[in-house]
Amino acid sequence: MSDSKPTLSYAIIGAGALGGLYGGMLARRGADVHFLIHSGIDIIRRDGWDVQSKWGDFHLPGEALNLHAAAESLPPCDVTIVGIKTTQNHLLPELLTPPTRDGGLVLCLQNGLHSEADSAAVVGGDRVLGGCCFLCSNKVGPGRIRHLDYGRIVMGEFTSANRPPAGVTPRLKRVADDLLAAGIDVVATGDLWQARWRKLMWNIPFNGLSVALDASTEELIHDPAASGLAESIMREVHQAAAACGRTLPADAIRETLDHTRQMVPYDSSMRLDYLAGRPMELAAIFAAPLAAAAAAGAAMPRVEMLHQELAFLQQRAVRVDRPPT
Repeated sequence: MSDSKPTLSYAIIGAGALGGLYGGMLARRGADVHFLIHSGIDIIRRDGWDVQSKWGDFHLPGEALNLHAAAESLPPCDVTIVGIKTTQNHLLPELLTPPTRDGGLVLCLQNGLHSEADSAAVVGGDRVLGGCCFLCSNKVGPGRIRHLDYGRIVMGEFTSANRPPAGVTPRLKRVADDLLAAGIDVVATGDLWQARWRKLMWNIPFNGLSVALDASTEELIHDPAASGLAESIMREVHQAAAACGRTLPADAIRETLDHTRQMVPYDSSMRLDYLAGRPMELAAIFAAPLAAAAAAGAAMPRVEMLHQELAFLQQRAVRVDRPPT
């Protein structure tokens, strides 16, 4: 951890497994951090913020935290971190407007492709950064985060996919340095789209197969048939990225499989959502990459089939949960 302290102010939209960890680390290092809390705010005020992390456990007392039950009470902040699921992006106009009203930046830490576009529609594309989080973390209760493994953010400037990479701008470096000062593993990239496709190489096979096969990541990677299927899906994503102008390293598939084998036992976010009866992030993680690949003339038949299976499971869950008329 750097001896310096964060200098920017932050709003955390989505203080769960992701926003709760990173926001908590910023607050621990003395940053001005404001948490928008959907539920359990009284519990957090009483018991504080508790993080069990591979980077070191810590506790923040409730009276020292800036907690907000409604977005309209958030003050203007230099950076607003969006950590909600993309299935909630229809709420962004009401969530982002208060903390960005004085011109602050948005750092979108969401899954999938084109995720930043919804934030850009609210504040303007010239005020949006994006980040891919390679993170194993769970929210286990109000203000209680369990960070199991990894944790790196690869972040960059959001631009249109058909524009040249933006490079590492001064403002991107400033935000990255601020997060580094809080002890967060951050890498600034000049090409956010390439980072998005790189993350999809894990998200598409392991999120999708964990639901379709009803298996944890550990079960998938250690089963020859399942890991072979995951590898074939990765190859489709690798080829689609190249067709879309983002060539990934030749060893990216092997490296992703190796990292998954070394990962602590972990349930994917999509499987946790499905088991809890929440909507899955099918549009961002599957539909958007499939559309981009099709527009570039790249076929992803295995990814398309997996998407259709997940859409069926999602719709069946809705039918099962629907009360009789």
